[in-house]
Amino acid sequence: MLRRITVRYSRGFGAAVIAIAALLLAANAGPARAAEPVPVLAVTR
Repeated sequence: MLRRITVRYSRGFGAAVIAIAALLLAANAGPARAAEPVPVLAVTR
């Protein structure tokens, strides 16, 4: 019985570590860059 509980908690802990690592990698990825820079048009009045 204790072995099943240990396996269950270790799987849950492993899944949590993987989820946190995925979130950290996604947060540090940064915004996507445009394929071609769009020229900024000057607005004059």
